[in-house]
Amino acid sequence: MDGVLKALNVGPEALFSTLGRVGARGIETQLLAEKMDEWVDALAANMGAGDLRIHDNSKWDPSSWPADAMGAGFHEAPRGALAHWVHIENGLISNYQCVVPSTWNAGPRDAKGQRGPYEEALLGTPVADPERPIEILRTVHSFDPCMACGVHVVDGTRRILSSVRVA
Repeated sequence: MDGVLKALNVGPEALFSTLGRVGARGIETQLLAEKMDEWVDALAANMGAGDLRIHDNSKWDPSSWPADAMGAGFHEAPRGALAHWVHIENGLISNYQCVVPSTWNAGPRDAKGQRGPYEEALLGTPVADPERPIEILRTVHSFDPCMACGVHVVDGTRRILSSVRVA
């Protein structure tokens, strides 16, 4: 991180910004690339020793499950927290819910009135040309949303000043 800050000639305050998020993603990518050979070698060694397991499927026999079963899975994904919930009745999914990182990041204010990450990050962002609000796009993209991106700039009366869609 120090190298990135030095190369960009910015201080640590830049970490909490669009630049900081993009920089962190670049560093993460470099670290993953550097570790890849080690991970592939370990996988090849396991396979060479006859260990071809990829997961523990000892409980993956639906006939052994109770008539009413529930499950949940949680993971810290590159974009943020990811959670899945499932309710199974008589071998059929009766309810399924997935809350993805973009849900958290793009979400509205919470019950305490706290802004969501996008909203908080956009406050005070200078926009050079309201007809082409590229700064807003860069900030939203810095969260790496897993959704189609559409940004609309509106004035105080909610009149659309500009609309940008990235396909």
